[in-house]
This record gives sequence, C-alpha cells and structure tokens, in this order.
Amino acid sequence: MREQQQSDLPRTAASRTEGVRFSVLDRSRTREGHDSAEPLRDTVALAQELEALGYHRFWVSEHHGVPGVAGSAPTVLAAAVAGATRTIRVGTGGVMLPNHQPLVVAEQFGVLEALFPGRIDMGLGRSVGFTDGVRRALGRDKHDADDFAEHLTELLGWFHGTSDTGVHARPAEGMRVPPYVLAIGEGARIAAEAGLPMVVGDIRGREKMLAAVDRYRAAFRPSIWSAEPYVVISGTIAVAESKEAARRLLVPEAWSLAYSRTHGTFPPLPSAESVEERAATGAMTEKERGFYESGLRGHIHGTEDEVAADLKTLLKESGAQEVLVTTSTYDREGLRESFRRLARIAGLRAPEGA
Repeated sequence: MREQQQSDLPRTAASRTEGVRFSVLDRSRTREGHDSAEPLRDTVALAQELEALGYHRFWVSEHHGVPGVAGSAPTVLAAAVAGATRTIRVGTGGVMLPNHQPLVVAEQFGVLEALFPGRIDMGLGRSVGFTDGVRRALGRDKHDADDFAEHLTELLGWFHGTSDTGVHARPAEGMRVPPYVLAIGEGARIAAEAGLPMVVGDIRGREKMLAAVDRYRAAFRPSIWSAEPYVVISGTIAVAESKEAARRLLVPEAWSLAYSRTHGTFPPLPSAESVEERAATGAMTEKERGFYESGLRGHIHGTEDEVAADLKTLLKESGAQEVLVTTSTYDREGLRESFRRLARIAGLRAPEGA
C-alpha cells in the first residue's frame, strides 16, 4: 500500500523525506471579519483532517492578550483536540513554563495523559509574555525566563515523585508524558543538559538554527526521557499549484508580523488581497514595508517538486528527525490544501483507526 502511494508522488519526493516525521503546530490565528471563537473550532477541525492525512502530532500554542491569536489556554484546547481525534499525538508548542507553577502544569498534563493515554506531548517554552502589560497581568517579569531550567527540573520531578515538599502530583506521578523544549536562546543548552528532545526554529534563520542543533547534539546528556538527541525543526511551509500561489499564503502572516513590529501587537490576519492592495497603493509606511518584505523571505514555499527539493536540503543540513509546520494564513482552504500537498511530498498515509 505504501509503495503504491509513494509512486503517485512527484519524482523521488517520498525518498527525500523517508523516515522523517511531519507534524503541525496551529496557533489558532484569528482573521479579520471572523469572531474570536471560530479559530478554536477551526483548530479542532484541522487536527481531524491532519490525522486522516497521517501527520504524526498536532500541537497548540499559548499566547496571552494577543488580538491575532485565540489560543490562550493550551492544555484546555489540547483536551478538545484529543477528544475529537483518535490516533494523532496531541500536545503544546508550548506551555510557557515561567507563566505557571510547575505543579499545576504537571497536574494538567497528568489529567490529559489519564484521559488520552499514550497520545499526549508536553512541549515547554520559556517566554513570559509579549508585552509589559501582559507580564504584569500574569504576575511575571521578563527575568522569570532565566529560571526556566530550574522550573523544568521541578516539573519533571513531579512525574517522578521526587518533590521535597511532601506533596504528590495527582494523577501525574508515575506517568511518562514526553517533554520537549522549545529552543529559543538558551533553550538548546537546557534541552541538552536535561536530556530532552528539542524543537528549534525558525527555518528562515538557517545558520543560527543549525548552530543551535550542533550545540544541542554536542552537549546532549542521555536521560530517562531520551537516550539520544532528538531534533524537531519548525517553520513555515506553504505548498500550492504554483510558486506565486504558495507565496500568497505567506502574505497575511508577513503583514501581521510587520504590524506587530511597528505597533506592538499582533492583529487578526487580513486577506492576502487586502495586504497586496495596501502595498500597491502606498498605504504601507517605509518601515512597515521593510518588515513586510522581510517577513516574506526565507520560508519554504512553492510547488510540490520545489518544496520537496528544499526539504531535502534542509533535512540533510540539520539531520532532523521531525519537521513541525507552523504555517498560518487567512485562506483556510488554501492552508488545508497546502497540508494535503505536503502530505503527498512526505509520503504520509492515514493510520489505522483514524
């Protein structure tokens, strides 16, 4: 069955990604003209489709006070996704550990694992909020990120029952929920010293990303969680019938990024048409245009053959075991079609029971 499926792919595409897992992180991006609850329903529906396509895992994110992102409670949303699917792994990309007490995080993932055994991932990051106002509302400041390694050790200890408080995390204690570290800044070193899998991005900064991977592998210490280094590379990948069509999928997020850099907040995603009209009519400031054009560069996008070739290079350079796709766009059907095309490139197939 697999051999027949791969024979229908673009020439040699399947062999370029053989043995590599493909997964998706969905940020539940809001869109202009749509209500704020719709992205959460879209996230659940997307997870169901990706499960049927054969993607390995589906993660959701944590953002607070961001108009353009509906996903503010990742463990709650992960529960909804896991309840609506049957085989795909479900997790967070990630829970921002400095925002929470490690005991509470352990308890939440313990509940998820108890309800959906063998399917839950615990992706962990060290961000502490996008703005000073959000950090104040969370009772945190930017320096709390410096304690990430300590909090990570405490969190993992709750699963082992090693806390010196005499408290036991229920039902987490004794469970094995795979932890992953989102490698931003010091994340690569922390992941290596803790012996945990690492998620590194983004693929636009290729040299920086590869340097982080090298540091991680060189410093990795085997642990009960992972005997060997495990690298997940993350970034935007857009696949369409033409290079230009794939590029247009990138336009809304590129403008959203430019707006955030110039106004201090991520807005809901606009349509590609509205952004292109803004660019054509001179409605962008020079600073906005600079950030916008920068936001369009460096992503993997194009036809199936073009993306397959770019992925081959990326995977050869990084030696990554997994690709975590983080694409967001206004055009939901275009996004779903991009994931369908990527599944063909990767030779994915629906698992039994999906």
